[in-house]
Amino acid sequence: MKKLFGTDGIRGVAGQPPLDPATIYAVGLALAHHLGNSPRVLIGQDTRESSDWIAATLTAGLTTGGATVESAGVITTPAVAFLARAHGFAAGIVISASHNPWQDNGIKLFGPDGYKLPDATELAIEEEIFRRLESPSKLDPSTSIPPPDVNEADRAEYIRFLLAAVPNLSLDGRRIVVDCANGAASAIAPQLFAELNAQGGGEVILTHSSPNGRNINERCGALHPEMVAAEVVTHRASIGITFDGDADRALFADERGNVVNGDAVILLAARHLKALGLLTNDTVVATTMSNMGLEAALKRSGIKMLRAPVGDKYVLEQMLSTGAALGGEQSGHIIFSGRSTTGDGLLTALLLLDIVHRSGQSLAALLTDLKTFPQIIVNVHVREKRPLDTIPTVAAAIAAAKLALTDTGRVVIRYSGTESLARVMIEAESEPLMHHHATAIADAIRTELGI
Repeated sequence: MKKLFGTDGIRGVAGQPPLDPATIYAVGLALAHHLGNSPRVLIGQDTRESSDWIAATLTAGLTTGGATVESAGVITTPAVAFLARAHGFAAGIVISASHNPWQDNGIKLFGPDGYKLPDATELAIEEEIFRRLESPSKLDPSTSIPPPDVNEADRAEYIRFLLAAVPNLSLDGRRIVVDCANGAASAIAPQLFAELNAQGGGEVILTHSSPNGRNINERCGALHPEMVAAEVVTHRASIGITFDGDADRALFADERGNVVNGDAVILLAARHLKALGLLTNDTVVATTMSNMGLEAALKRSGIKMLRAPVGDKYVLEQMLSTGAALGGEQSGHIIFSGRSTTGDGLLTALLLLDIVHRSGQSLAALLTDLKTFPQIIVNVHVREKRPLDTIPTVAAAIAAAKLALTDTGRVVIRYSGTESLARVMIEAESEPLMHHHATAIADAIRTELGI
């Protein structure tokens, strides 16, 4: 069992284990040793105030281990994946905690193919990290380490890739609100949408694009899609787009101010790809959290939906094993296998804008037949992650919910892979039953494991 790596790399409170200077330095040493033969490594980061010193400490470990390090500076996670693959880096590293608050940070690793590292590889690196921590190096955590020089050309190259992915995209005179979450998208979106405006007129209103190191995801971005939805109504815009801290996912708002989540994006993208003959085996990959309404809408269009465990790396694994061209999560991680190796919020935004433009309809009109079941997700902070089926009161509450919702709903209970949370998801035709069982299960978990 891995102890450092979760579903999205290593994550925690910056400055505390596992993101203390000694562990970060050991990560650099271990990764350099794993890669071998004087590897070239690319580092990118989000806008958290801790990202600079983490990048510097990680670089010190990598260079001591024999690696050559290039920095792309503040840039999105999918941009690092793209650049690592395009330029033959031995690895790409992103310093980000995605949608987490500013106090947290993380280290995500990509291989030279642009894909996140397999679990087995992460486990091997993790074992070496622990071995190195048992024999501490002479690095003084208080030593001032300069951050690596930034190659400014990396951002420009990524923007060119995005524009080329959706050639001749027209904003069609639309007014669009873009929420950058005060995160990595703030370094890309202004120039990207300025160039889109130049090639196909529209009006773009940027919000939350002034990061100060501590305002990332703060009442903005994909964690709070209701904010961009309200801005759409205020500005009488056609579409709202909102990213998370590292912009590997995107959510939307239609012209009526309704939030449009990843399930809806999967539906529109699947229908679009099928019409073009590009939806391999007429199959998409979603997760256990995706709504039953999505599955029903896809079925009406002759499209099969497979479910993977939560986590974009697991969606991708099932896509690769089945040959699916499209997969994603309700949270907004959407993967287009022919275009990217990971979820890319900016790419997803451009592709959705193109679908809307080509349809000649509004976003709301395109989604009129998506009827979702009522769904609730309750997050419970936990002090430990014991198997829930070994706790009698919790197991009984879950069993009661599954029995009551046998034919009319779903029950998905899981631990977060990136936070100390248990997530209780209930989906049901009956809202009262949904709320009753979600509360019962959450209360049982809180009683047994709550902080």
